Amino acid sequence: MKDLNAIEAKLKELKKDLSSRIEAIHKDTHHLNEPVEKDFAEQATQSENDDVLNALDNETQQTIYLIDSALKDISDDHYGVCHSCGEMISDKRLDAVPYAQHCIQCAEKNQ
Repeated sequence: MKDLNAIEAKLKELKKDLSSRIEAIHKDTHHLNEPVEKDFAEQATQSENDDVLNALDNETQQTIYLIDSALKDISDDHYGVCHSCGEMISDKRLDAVPYAQHCIQCAEKNQ
């Protein structure tokens, strides 16, 4: 039997860490701590960095969405059930990715 309280605490802590990451990314992409460079070449470099940060931001927001879904599954007593086939997700997979929505077979099909 899974310790859902421990899993919920782990998910909430992970969400907190990711939310802090998003805040830091937004500070960097909006140049809140430093002005935009005057030199064109430096502006180009900043723009490339902003593109990378925006990609990280999107990925982090998607992970937070999955965490929120997993927290809802816990409250609805459906945690660990594959959203595609309805089978149980293995404990090994949930240990590695506690916000997994699909069993490994369905995850591989959806790639």
